[in-house]
Amino acid sequence: VNDFSKLGKNFKVMMQARDRYRAYPEQFNEIYVRSMTTGAMVPVASLIDVEQIVGADTIERFNNYPAAKIIGNPAKGYTSGQAIQAMEEVCKEVCGNDYAMSWSGQAYQEKAIGSSSSYVLLLGILVVFLILAAQYENWSIPIAVLLAIPFAAFGALLAVVMRNYSNDLYFQIALVTLVGLSTKNAILIVEFAMILYKEQKMNLFDAAIKAAKLRFRPIIMTSLAFILGCLPLALSSGAGSASRHSLGTSIVGGMLASTFIAPLFIPMFFILVMKFSEKIKRSKNDNEKNN
Repeated sequence: VNDFSKLGKNFKVMMQARDRYRAYPEQFNEIYVRSMTTGAMVPVASLIDVEQIVGADTIERFNNYPAAKIIGNPAKGYTSGQAIQAMEEVCKEVCGNDYAMSWSGQAYQEKAIGSSSSYVLLLGILVVFLILAAQYENWSIPIAVLLAIPFAAFGALLAVVMRNYSNDLYFQIALVTLVGLSTKNAILIVEFAMILYKEQKMNLFDAAIKAAKLRFRPIIMTSLAFILGCLPLALSSGAGSASRHSLGTSIVGGMLASTFIAPLFIPMFFILVMKFSEKIKRSKNDNEKNN
């Protein structure tokens, strides 16, 4: 181009210089370009009009795309999952096809995990069932032990509701933990009842009641020790205390229910399961004899 005036007023040229040569507008006088008509070196300041505008101090990028970061917390009474869903609905309605929304940090982890926590809980129950079935060499007795889990889940849910916490990731982790802790109490009763019933030939009802009476004190001692150890989690303060509150409250509530409510029902579960198992065995033996 021999004459820049022919390009119009809005003609734009991209130029680049080191930071020490572009700190102030006056430094355009120190940058020279060669004139196409005369061949003389001309300062850039004589060819341009400088206009100062306000720009962003920093430019946020996410996955190499220009981005705007939004940080927030769910309102009181709403879960993080509800807040994520509300944000996605607003973005879909307002942003259109020209923008996209992506999650990062804890929200990204929650979206990535999704409903997998329920599968982890079911897997934990299945593993406990298989271990107990191998230990007792029986498929029905572990059911009496696993029936203690709903009491622990009820206690955890009640404690979380009373403290106005939400069903978050930490609560789900606590449920997985309670699977092992609640079955531990039931195992103490069921195992001793099995010894009284199978080896000492005691009546089924008497064996279940005696096992519950004899093993109640060890259950109280071990459970209270664990509950007192988890109280600092439920009552903690400082940075990151919200996650500890949810985890500790769930475990303490679940263990209290598993300790003081479940032992009242575990003997009944043991009796029902054993009667049902023996009924199936008798029916199977009768069929074999008839055949």
